[in-house]
Amino acid sequence: MRRSPLFWLLLSALSCAVMFFVWIWGAFSGGLDVEETCTLIEGEPYDDAYRAEHWREPSQVFPLHDKCNAAYDLVPFWVNPMLVLLAFLAVGGLIAAVWATLVRLRRLWQRRRPTSAL
Repeated sequence: MRRSPLFWLLLSALSCAVMFFVWIWGAFSGGLDVEETCTLIEGEPYDDAYRAEHWREPSQVFPLHDKCNAAYDLVPFWVNPMLVLLAFLAVGGLIAAVWATLVRLRRLWQRRRPTSAL
């Protein structure tokens, strides 16, 4: 079954929207006070020395990490793979939309082209 370019474009846009919300979920999963989130909510020890040594990790755009210590990450395990999957789906949807548009234009051009009487 052939899909219209609009279908692929909407699939790509929906993937981007879901990817944005998944990224927000992962980026803010540690809360505003990470030490408090680790100790009171998650019940994990907060390692200040580890956080000082790896101070760039929580501010990375990808992959998302917000670790209490070397063994426990506040970002859910599914966030980073989901971001990759949704990014591939968004790019694939855009490629499919361009391809479907080109196929439709080629077919339209072939139908409207005058046939030669040989």
